[in-house]
Amino acid sequence: MNVFLRLGAYLLHPLLMPVLGTLIYYLITPRFVEPEIKVTKLFAVAIITFFIPVITFFLLRNLRLVETIHLRDVRERKFPLMIKCLLILLIVKLVFHPYEDPEMYYFFVGILFSTITSLILVLLRFKVSLHQVGIAGVTVYLIGLSVHFQVNMLPWIALFFFFNGWVASSRLFTRSHTFPELTMGLLVGVIPQLTVMNMWL
Repeated sequence: MNVFLRLGAYLLHPLLMPVLGTLIYYLITPRFVEPEIKVTKLFAVAIITFFIPVITFFLLRNLRLVETIHLRDVRERKFPLMIKCLLILLIVKLVFHPYEDPEMYYFFVGILFSTITSLILVLLRFKVSLHQVGIAGVTVYLIGLSVHFQVNMLPWIALFFFFNGWVASSRLFTRSHTFPELTMGLLVGVIPQLTVMNMWL
C-alpha cells in the first residue's frame, strides 16, 4: 500500500497533466486532424510543459532557489510557477489557435489561470496541492469533451475520479499536504476549467 500510494504522486505528476489532456483530446475528437499535426503539437506541448521545466529545475537547484523536486517549502514554488506561467502563455500564443483548436486553446487558458492562482496563493504563503490542481483540471476537461463531442466516456471519467482520490490519498499519506491544501487544489483546478468551458462547449 505504501508503494501504491507513493506511485500515484509520480504517475500523475502535475508536469504530465498538459500532455495527458492533449493526448485525451486527440483520442476523443471526431474532427479529422492530420497525424503529422497531432504528433507535432503533442511534442510541442511535451517539450514546453515537461522537458523545459525539468531542465529549468536543475538550473534553479544549482542557483539554490529550490532544494528538491518536491518543492516542500512554499517559498520554493514561486520561481517554478512564474516560469510555468510563461511557458503556458507560450503555448496559448504559438501552439493552439482559439478558432482552429478551441477546445485545446481554452484548456490551456484554464491551466494558465490555475497556475496564476497557485502563484498568488504561494505569494500569500499558502501551499496549494499542484498535484490536485492538475488531475482535477484534466478530469473536468475530460467531462467537457465527453459532453461536447457526445462520446460516452463514463468509464474513463470514473477512472479519473479514482485518480483524484489516489492523488489526494498519496499526498495525505506522505504528509506533503493537508486536507485544506488538497481542497484548495481541487477548486483551483476545477473552477478555471469550468469557467473557460463556456467558450467552447
